Amino acid sequence: MVYIAFLILYFLAGIVIVIKLILYGVRPTKTLAWMLAIFTIPVGGMLFYLLLGRNRRKNKLFQLKRTDEIISYLEKAESHYESVTEEEYQEHQKLIRLITMNCGFAPSAGNRLKLLKNGDATFQAIFESLQKAEHFIHLQYYIFEDGELAEGLFELFKQKVKEGVQIRILYDGIGSRSLSKKYIKKLQKAGVEIYSFLPVKFGKFLSSLNYRNHRKIIVVDNKIAFTGGINVADKYLKGDPDLGIWHDMHLQLEGPVVHSLQAIFVMDWFLISNQDDILSPSYFTTYKKMGNMTAQTVHSGPDEDFSATRQLYFSLINEAKNYVYIANPYIIPGEAILEALKVAALSGVEVRLLLSDISDSKIVRWCVRSYFEGLMEAGVKIYLFSDGFLHSKTIVTDDTVSSVGTTNLDLRSFEQNYEVNVAIYDDSFAIELKNDFLRDCEQSIQLDYATFVKRPWIEKLKEGVAKIFSPVL
Repeated sequence: MVYIAFLILYFLAGIVIVIKLILYGVRPTKTLAWMLAIFTIPVGGMLFYLLLGRNRRKNKLFQLKRTDEIISYLEKAESHYESVTEEEYQEHQKLIRLITMNCGFAPSAGNRLKLLKNGDATFQAIFESLQKAEHFIHLQYYIFEDGELAEGLFELFKQKVKEGVQIRILYDGIGSRSLSKKYIKKLQKAGVEIYSFLPVKFGKFLSSLNYRNHRKIIVVDNKIAFTGGINVADKYLKGDPDLGIWHDMHLQLEGPVVHSLQAIFVMDWFLISNQDDILSPSYFTTYKKMGNMTAQTVHSGPDEDFSATRQLYFSLINEAKNYVYIANPYIIPGEAILEALKVAALSGVEVRLLLSDISDSKIVRWCVRSYFEGLMEAGVKIYLFSDGFLHSKTIVTDDTVSSVGTTNLDLRSFEQNYEVNVAIYDDSFAIELKNDFLRDCEQSIQLDYATFVKRPWIEKLKEGVAKIFSPVL
């Protein structure tokens, strides 16, 4: 009787899930695959669906309620922009409008942006800025690890709290799982407010495990901000025993664009802590012109209607007329981006992809390589960086527009992670990023299509198996 009752309950639960798949499924092929898994893999099929298959964009399980306080806060942030009109950037009108509609952040003028390459330059700039903090420090990272870097931040934070500086820290519950409770308690004892973003808890295991906050943001006094690919980990300074030095790109920002990064931190903080003191108008600064660069912040997450970061990449690739240069460690693009890359290359646009020759995950490495043959057949040039591990997430097109941020070119970043990028509408910045990209290409190995297609069948088999898992990598 117990067995029969279990079968009936399982069948009824399966029917409920199938109805949800029919109502909210994104693609027919994916919907059919989940339906087959649920009814052909006992228990496991349903568990996998609950963990990995639910459409967060429809269910809105993690949606930040746009309360009156949040709406008022965002309006205040917008009012501090030195804004620009779309007419000032005729060639990028569609992209500007797309980001504004998706994210609510218009482009802002009067900014000064600086590229920071690798850990030494990045953390030198970060520590210098943190030392100058007078009012508050807001810090958010996917990976925050114990080590010399973390200890250096602790000593600095301890001193700053004594000076009356408010310090708030968000760290991801999975990405920073190795961060010790001892270190967290030290920070709390020193007066630092610190929260874990979606920590894995028994009651919320299935609803939160697969949805992570991959953002890296620092805002100091609303005067200077940082974002990009670099996490708080010693491997960015001393290297990794297996992967060598981690090469990455970060961004230092000054000017009104800082307000949008502050707004993203505030919304994440409010979502997790439910503390509304951070919505105070005292956290705003009216800017004088800091530079002559125009920038626009792009953010996305599993609780939003559209993946703004995917649409950013898609638009930049489609609008390119001369070249598209992308540096990214995890290129598992999905159908839309994959087709856009092929169409661009077949149309005569020079498309280059720069990836790391080594990877921090074998299955990810094989999955990434499973796309190489089709891309190269269409004319895409692929370069493998071999001097350490390349972790940068950049794109530049036509010497006019570029983006630096946290978003990988994969389905996880597009669908399941909270991400942030900055689109920069500035020729000089684009050319600087392009020249750095080309220097890295010179140190890399360009794959040859004729040679690659002759690789052993066992490698093709590994690639094919790994590709099956692309939606969850």
